[in-house]
Amino acid sequence: MLTRRGILAGGAAVLALGGAGVTLSTRLAADRYAAFAAYLREPLKPSGGSRDLIRYATLAASGHNTQPWQFRESAQAIAVTPDLSRRTPVVDPDDHHLYVSLGCALENLAIAAGATGRPGEVTDAGEGGAIFTFSSQAATADPTDGELFQAIPLRQSTRSLYDGKPVSADQLERLTNGAAVDGVDIALITERPAIDQVRDLVIAGNDAQMADPAFIRELKDWLRFSPSAAMRKGDGLYAPASGNPPLPDWLGPIAFDLAFKPKSEADKYARQMDSSAGVAVLSAREEGPAGWIAVGRACQRFCLTATALGLKTAFVNQPVEVPALRDDLAALAGFGARRPDIVLRFGHAPAMPYSPRCPVDAVLMA
Repeated sequence: MLTRRGILAGGAAVLALGGAGVTLSTRLAADRYAAFAAYLREPLKPSGGSRDLIRYATLAASGHNTQPWQFRESAQAIAVTPDLSRRTPVVDPDDHHLYVSLGCALENLAIAAGATGRPGEVTDAGEGGAIFTFSSQAATADPTDGELFQAIPLRQSTRSLYDGKPVSADQLERLTNGAAVDGVDIALITERPAIDQVRDLVIAGNDAQMADPAFIRELKDWLRFSPSAAMRKGDGLYAPASGNPPLPDWLGPIAFDLAFKPKSEADKYARQMDSSAGVAVLSAREEGPAGWIAVGRACQRFCLTATALGLKTAFVNQPVEVPALRDDLAALAGFGARRPDIVLRFGHAPAMPYSPRCPVDAVLMA
C-alpha cells in the first residue's frame, strides 16, 4: 500500500552527470539486485518451519514499503506486532496504513500456513497487532487459497501505465469474492466517468501532498535510488520498481529534486488512471486498528487474486491520506459517512522489478 511514488521522470538525462562508469556500475548492481529479489521469493518449502512462513509474510504490501511489522514465533503461534520505529507520521499520522500493512502480512502468513499443511486461526490483538495460532485440527481448505499461495511471491505494486483493456465480468466477480473478509466492504469502480472522478481526487491529493515540505522529506527518506542501497536497507521505494532508472546514491537525490514536480506528477497520475481498467476501494465497518488490520487482509487477498488472474495492481491512496477528500471518495464508493481505507487501481501490464525486503532475522523478536 502502501504506496507509490514515481520519480525521476528526467532521470535518464541527469544520469549523464555521472558518465559511462556510473551506467556500467549501476547495470552490474542491477544484475545483483535481480538475484537478490529472486532469492527473497524462492518457493516456500513445507519443511521450512515458521521462519519460512514469516519470509512469505514479509512479501506483503506496506506503505512506502516500510515493512512496519515484527514477528514473534512459538511452537503454537506466530504473533504479528507493529514496529513503531517504521512509522510514517506525515503521510500516516494515525498509523492507519501501518495497521493495514500488518493485515497484509498476516493474510500472507495465514494463506501460506494453510497451503503447506499448517492451518490456524487469527486472533485480533487490537493495537498490539494479531496472532496466528496453529490448529491441531484439519481445516476445510478454501479452494481459492491454492491460487493465492502461488501468487504470493509474484505479487507486486506495479506503478506503471496499464494497457487500458477492460476486465471481464467473471474476473470482477472473482476479485470481489477473493477479497471477502468479515467486517470489510469493497467497491469496484469500472465505469469511465467514475474512474475519472477518482483520478481527479488522486491528483488533488497529490497536489496537496506535494505542497507540504514535510511530506516530501518523509517520502525522500524512503526512496532507494540504487540497487546497492535497496539491498543494504531491504526496504523503501526502489526506483526501478516504479519504472525509473537506477542511480548512484549521490546522484539520486539530485535527480529527485530536479524532476519531482507537481505538474509532472499530476500528468503521470492522470495517464496511469486513464490506462487502468478499474479502481477498488476498501472500507472497514469498524474504525481503529482491528478494522484496519481486517482491511489489510482483504487488500492482500484482492491483490493476490488479481495476480492469479494475470492482473496488476497499484495503490493510489492520496484521497484517503488527505482528509478533505475522503467524503468525496466515500460517496463515489457508496460507503456513506464511513472512511475509505484503501484505493487500488488495477488492469493489465507487464511485470516490473520487485521491491526489496528485509531478511527474516531483522523482523524477528526474541
